[in-house]
Amino acid sequence: MDDRAKLGDGTSVWHLAQIREDAILGRDCVIGRGAYIGTGVLIGDNVKIQNYALVYEPATLGDGAFVGPAAVLTNDLRPRSVAPDGTQKRGGDWHAVGVEVGEGASIGARAVCVAPVSVGRWAMVGAGSVVTRDVPDFALVVGVPARRIGWVGKSGERLVQEQEEDSAGSRWRDPVTGETYRETAEGRLVMQSAAEETP
Repeated sequence: MDDRAKLGDGTSVWHLAQIREDAILGRDCVIGRGAYIGTGVLIGDNVKIQNYALVYEPATLGDGAFVGPAAVLTNDLRPRSVAPDGTQKRGGDWHAVGVEVGEGASIGARAVCVAPVSVGRWAMVGAGSVVTRDVPDFALVVGVPARRIGWVGKSGERLVQEQEEDSAGSRWRDPVTGETYRETAEGRLVMQSAAEETP
């Protein structure tokens, strides 16, 4: 770990992990064996980054995010080793773009998020998926390229549809927590407050 990196209280780093300069990790994070955290990456509290995951700068991860084993968050939209004239590219010869992972979101094992892209709050990216476009909050995406196949709640379980679409949109429920959600006409999912729920 570089001396210029900052680790929050209770954060643990396993063998062979590399945490670069100016990376900031919150409280109670777990960084697995052989993981890589790039320069200046910002990581919230209670984040788990599993063995051999690669998180390249300028990625940001919200509180409670999960990055599975050998997952990759890229940072170069058009990677080349050399410039058009054949000279080797150096740090200043390209513009880094990042992946943004929202609060509570999960990236499955060996998934790849191709920057620039954002993974919404509490979303779930299936193992081996390749994310090439933004993932909405609470979305469950799988495949190459990743496509939404459903919705998940904060529990990680797939939501159960309770009401077909009407003027207020479709209604969904988390089978574990009982929390309810409404799907908007724009294809987004929002949590319902108790006041919004129908008796």
